Amino acid sequence: MVTKLLVVAKLEGHDPIDLLGDWLQLRGTRNPGAAFGMGQAYTIVFSLIAATVVVVILRLSRRLYSVPWAIALGLLLGGAFGNLTDRIFRSPGFLRGHVVDFVAPKHFAVFNMADSAIVVGGCLIVLLSFLGLQPDGTREGDDSDDSEDGEDAGEAEADDRGPRAD
Repeated sequence: MVTKLLVVAKLEGHDPIDLLGDWLQLRGTRNPGAAFGMGQAYTIVFSLIAATVVVVILRLSRRLYSVPWAIALGLLLGGAFGNLTDRIFRSPGFLRGHVVDFVAPKHFAVFNMADSAIVVGGCLIVLLSFLGLQPDGTREGDDSDDSEDGEDAGEAEADDRGPRAD
């Protein structure tokens, strides 16, 4: 949010700032749509999706016991919340506001830090899912069923009592 405040104050209405020649610039723009400016007629839908994502992550956070998942969901939450604040508070109005974008690579869409956080968080979620790490800190496939432990314990008890008649 701080970056967006700086962009609005210092970049909008001014020439772009070259960081790597014309390959990477800082350029203040407003985006009424989603990624790549698509879906400009669905700004309210994007706002409602972002609000839903924020609520779901906040609810899930109570059952979160994995640091990697906390990082991934934190990035997703921060990005969704950052863009949602633009949708709520910027013109043209509530839930229809245009998102402030400013990172402008050559031959690519202009984006912001919230967009980057969403992409990185989403990629981490996919990676964690492929690795089988669950948000509660368990790993998929690590079945420590009580029945298996019970069988092992029962066998150990039988061994302590002497030979079994099988």
